[in-house]
Amino acid sequence: MVTPVNLNKARKAKARAEKSARADENAVKFGRTKAQKDSARKEADRAVRALDNHKREP
Repeated sequence: MVTPVNLNKARKAKARAEKSARADENAVKFGRTKAQKDSARKEADRAVRALDNHKREP
Protein backbone atom coordinates (compact mmCIF):
# COMPACT_ATOMS: atom_id res chain seq x y z
CA MET A 1 0.00 0.00 0.00
CA VAL A 2 0.98 3.58 -0.53
CA THR A 3 1.43 5.88 2.44
CA PRO A 4 -1.04 8.75 2.62
CA VAL A 5 0.12 12.20 1.56
CA ASN A 6 -0.81 15.31 3.47
CA LEU A 7 -2.10 17.53 0.68
CA ASN A 8 -1.77 20.67 2.78
CA LYS A 9 1.97 20.07 3.27
CA ALA A 10 2.42 19.21 -0.40
CA ARG A 11 0.63 22.42 -1.47
CA LYS A 12 2.75 24.55 0.86
CA ALA A 13 5.98 22.85 -0.27
CA LYS A 14 5.10 23.52 -3.91
CA ALA A 15 4.35 27.19 -3.12
CA ARG A 16 7.68 27.54 -1.29
CA ALA A 17 9.55 26.02 -4.23
CA GLU A 18 7.85 28.38 -6.71
CA LYS A 19 8.54 31.39 -4.50
CA SER A 20 12.20 30.39 -4.20
CA ALA A 21 12.51 29.97 -7.97
CA ARG A 22 10.92 33.40 -8.55
CA ALA A 23 13.30 34.95 -6.01
CA ASP A 24 16.29 33.43 -7.79
CA GLU A 25 15.10 34.81 -11.13
CA ASN A 26 14.64 38.28 -9.64
CA ALA A 27 18.06 38.15 -8.02
CA VAL A 28 19.63 37.53 -11.40
CA LYS A 29 17.48 40.13 -13.13
CA PHE A 30 17.59 42.98 -10.60
CA GLY A 31 20.21 42.08 -8.05
CA ARG A 32 23.39 44.02 -7.46
CA THR A 33 26.12 43.23 -5.00
CA LYS A 34 26.70 45.41 -1.97
CA ALA A 35 29.96 46.63 -3.49
CA GLN A 36 28.15 47.72 -6.66
CA LYS A 37 25.51 49.58 -4.61
CA ASP A 38 28.18 51.32 -2.51
CA SER A 39 30.13 52.27 -5.61
CA ALA A 40 27.05 53.78 -7.25
CA ARG A 41 26.17 55.67 -4.06
CA LYS A 42 29.71 57.08 -3.78
CA GLU A 43 29.70 58.12 -7.43
CA ALA A 44 26.36 59.91 -6.98
CA ASP A 45 27.67 61.72 -3.88
CA ARG A 46 30.81 62.72 -5.76
CA ALA A 47 28.70 64.14 -8.62
CA VAL A 48 26.53 66.13 -6.20
CA ARG A 49 29.59 67.58 -4.45
CA ALA A 50 31.20 68.50 -7.77
CA LEU A 51 28.04 70.27 -8.85
CA ASP A 52 27.74 72.11 -5.53
CA ASN A 53 31.37 73.21 -5.71
CA HIS A 54 30.81 74.82 -9.10
CA LYS A 55 27.80 76.87 -8.06
CA ARG A 56 28.28 80.59 -7.98
CA GLU A 57 27.09 82.60 -5.03
CA PRO A 58 25.23 85.85 -5.88
